[in-house]
Amino acid sequence: MAQSLKTIHATCPHDCPDTCSMLVTVKDGKAISLKGNPDHPITKGFLCGKVSRYIERTYHPTRLLHPLKRIGAKGEGRFEKISWQEAIDTVAAKLGSIIDSPFGPQSILPYSYAGTMGRLQSSSIDRRFFHRIGASLLERTICATAGVAGSHMTLGARAAIDPEAVLHSKLIINWGSNTSVTNSHLWAIMHRARKAGAKIITIDPFRSKTAEKSDLWIPIRPGTDAALALGIMHVIFRDNLQDQDFIDKFCLGGEDLKSRANDFTPAKVSTITGLKPIIIEQLAHDYANTKPAFIRLNYGLQRHGGGGMAVRAITCLPGIIGAWKETGGGAFLSTSGMYPLKAASAFERHDLIPKGTRAINMSLLADALSDNNLAPPIKALIVYNSNPAAVCPDQSKVIRGLKREDLFTVVLEQFPTDTVDYADIVLPATTQLEHWDLHTSYGHLHVQINEPAIAPLGESLPNTEIFRLLSKAMKLEPELYAATDIELIKEALEPSAGGFNPANVMSKITFDQLKKEGSMRLDLPKDYAPFANGNFPTPSGKCEFFSTSMQKLGLDPLPSYTPSHEDPQTRIDLAAHYPIQLLSPPDPAFLNSSFANLDWQKQDAGRPTLLISPIDAASRGITEEARVRIFNNRGEFLAHAKITDAVLSGVAVAQGLWWNKDVPGKANANATTSTAITDLGAGATFFDNLIEVEPVSNSDI
Repeated sequence: MAQSLKTIHATCPHDCPDTCSMLVTVKDGKAISLKGNPDHPITKGFLCGKVSRYIERTYHPTRLLHPLKRIGAKGEGRFEKISWQEAIDTVAAKLGSIIDSPFGPQSILPYSYAGTMGRLQSSSIDRRFFHRIGASLLERTICATAGVAGSHMTLGARAAIDPEAVLHSKLIINWGSNTSVTNSHLWAIMHRARKAGAKIITIDPFRSKTAEKSDLWIPIRPGTDAALALGIMHVIFRDNLQDQDFIDKFCLGGEDLKSRANDFTPAKVSTITGLKPIIIEQLAHDYANTKPAFIRLNYGLQRHGGGGMAVRAITCLPGIIGAWKETGGGAFLSTSGMYPLKAASAFERHDLIPKGTRAINMSLLADALSDNNLAPPIKALIVYNSNPAAVCPDQSKVIRGLKREDLFTVVLEQFPTDTVDYADIVLPATTQLEHWDLHTSYGHLHVQINEPAIAPLGESLPNTEIFRLLSKAMKLEPELYAATDIELIKEALEPSAGGFNPANVMSKITFDQLKKEGSMRLDLPKDYAPFANGNFPTPSGKCEFFSTSMQKLGLDPLPSYTPSHEDPQTRIDLAAHYPIQLLSPPDPAFLNSSFANLDWQKQDAGRPTLLISPIDAASRGITEEARVRIFNNRGEFLAHAKITDAVLSGVAVAQGLWWNKDVPGKANANATTSTAITDLGAGATFFDNLIEVEPVSNSDI
């Protein structure tokens, strides 16, 4: 029999700005090769080490391939296999009884985030289902909302320059961005720009791989980025280095901002940030005098109490020097707001949401599951595209909530994660090689398709199909779930007016053309610069140094510096017990908790490690590779010490996230993080975390 060989267009689904275009080769129904698409103008055929072995992940022996029902205690991870019919009937009956009970439908909480970034498998039939039954809404705040809010108040949209334009930049600042690891294709463009004469600076408390490769590393104290931005403004205004013409034409509140920045002298900012005044002076002069100047800021710097204001302050800087008008100048946080696809309100059927439905902040899951005064209490939790037992702040409290016998928990998953161990019903979900999806990007300007390369393994099903089955079992209107996945893609591609870009930039992007090409760029000019001539989608139509929206909300309308909740300079009482600021960025081998179950990725990561300064290690009797206990009043976890000058004294770094079940102590860094939220956007504050460290012996474990 002749062998059947075909190549399928696919897209990496993970929470990464690169959104890589991929090609999957299939022989006789089995995926045999996966590689980057060399024709994609941004990703150019290169895949990271995690995704390059995605076929092995898909066929991994620990894949969940059948519906499961819990037979042990919550947390034990003991299940028996059941049929899809029993699984769906059980879930539908339980949700129905909760809806009909005095607790009502709002005691049901969906919990999902970015396990996939695809529009279908993350936010289509699932959203319609929960809206229709009247479940509590979920505020998806765990990653980016502080930065989104801060940049939105300044710029009006999640918009940025074309990443390809960075090739023309002459000064590149990675501000809180480990770009070479977390945005590798943009780093490749930066590297080409450096060969053409650009200088690369990285501002980061941690000497990351990007900092190591940069021309200059500026080791700022965690959580003080807004103060540094205001200090840069001070020097620019003091020395008359601003682009007054751009400010006068396209910005609102220039004089107000100048007055605010006047208070942030290099000497004052030095005491806040830990940077010498000469560094602040030189950075300001380099930034103002080098054309074009580009800032790549990322979401790590907004994961502290003042994170929203930090991003707001930084995104004011390009307006002050007129960087937006230069090809290769400006700033880049996200391009996700630049796609005029069908509005989420229509695609997800927001019209179905009952008036007065409450919203639960996902970053406060620990509190929501244990708050005796929450009315109604959470009685059912439906988890998909997330692993809250590993990724949520205040992990110990989350797990106590998941152990509640009166909480009915359903988990849609590909692998037996920490969260799966607490499920009552487990529903096996497909991987990216087994379902349709549609992707935009927050790191470039392309729309991409994902076509299933193989049939679903075992009895696994796409999220869309699982929620169709639940919708049917709960007798919801067929119009909410009858559309096939291909029909959903076509619906999502319907251009909408009123967004940042006009609908016509989508006019050439159709399902048939996407299926043929795999990826299509928005119809925008080469080296697109969204704000070269103003056009800021703010209430004033200008870059708002003075935010009219914030003024209406009763907030400070100007950029300011808000210390972290657990800043050792302002929380001297807390720092007396827990004097070290802990950062917990992703390990390059993992993506949040994804890939952390795969042996080859764990081998790359090594073992849970704490980077600690020589001064802090010596004062605690900690030696290289010693096992240490990292703790505070919320919890503790274990790691091995790596003594390094890559972190400042008073700062430690624990890269993750490891699965709890796979590490000594059965906890990761989130055992110590808090549910305190950011100043704007109500986001998570993972990097706002004071801890203490001590050596432990194996006998102490």
